[in-house]
Amino acid sequence: MEVDLALLKSTKGLLKISEMVCVFVAFVCYAVASRPPYIAATCMEFFITLGFLLLYLLKLNKNFTFFFWPLIDVLNSLFAAAMMCILSLIAVSTYTVKGTLGGGIVGFMATALWSYDGYILFQKITFNKARTTTEAQTERN
Repeated sequence: MEVDLALLKSTKGLLKISEMVCVFVAFVCYAVASRPPYIAATCMEFFITLGFLLLYLLKLNKNFTFFFWPLIDVLNSLFAAAMMCILSLIAVSTYTVKGTLGGGIVGFMATALWSYDGYILFQKITFNKARTTTEAQTERN
């Protein structure tokens, strides 16, 4: 199995790692505040983002070609951003424990990261546009 260690230093890899760190910190804050719905949502998003990171790190997206992975990643990023934004708004507006407030603030940072990730990924997707040879060569690498 081939491992793409250069991904960890690329923008895509650093964004995924940053998203995971932010959502893990939010998870810990919600766990300290003992808020089960918030814990479940952040845990789910952590594992989904970890799955995408492993998918790209192990180059499994090249083996499973029956999905259009960039579009699935964009949809996941935008859905995660929307869900985390709503979750953070609720957590910040109704907090009774400081851990909930901290988790909400870190959740907003994760929202910004997922939004930026979705934007960058959407810019790279080509819908029936002719690709130049340099784009094709950089995508292969």
